[in-house]
Amino acid sequence: MADIKHLFHISASFEKIYVAISTIQGLASWWTTQTSGKSEVGGMMEFRFGSQFINKMKVIEMKNNKSVLWECVDGPEDWIGTKVSFHLDENEGKTRVRFDHTGWKDANDFYANCNFSWGRFMESLRNLCEKGKGAPFSAGQ
Repeated sequence: MADIKHLFHISASFEKIYVAISTIQGLASWWTTQTSGKSEVGGMMEFRFGSQFINKMKVIEMKNNKSVLWECVDGPEDWIGTKVSFHLDENEGKTRVRFDHTGWKDANDFYANCNFSWGRFMESLRNLCEKGKGAPFSAGQ
């Protein structure tokens, strides 16, 4: 099994970052504008990337201003059964974000591409929280 992990800091409050990673509007502001569903424990969220790519995530856990955990229940074969999590804590006056996308069966080319894309979207999350504007995927891209 393979895991994607990113560790980075954001100069913003736990609350601001938590809203960005735990609400439909927040997620649509940095990951993909085509985000829908229910962002509550047991809820299903859908993330579309035009007509080529769709992920359906079940919300497994939410701890206010601390963490979010999802499980992929539909999407690309390599994603199904994987888990995506965000954990927030304080480090040297900034919010440290630990992002994990775990449970990959193979560290293949698709995994490598997704790892690269997640890095780009983590920077989009940081820009949203620090500067007020993320760079989510948009169907026109």
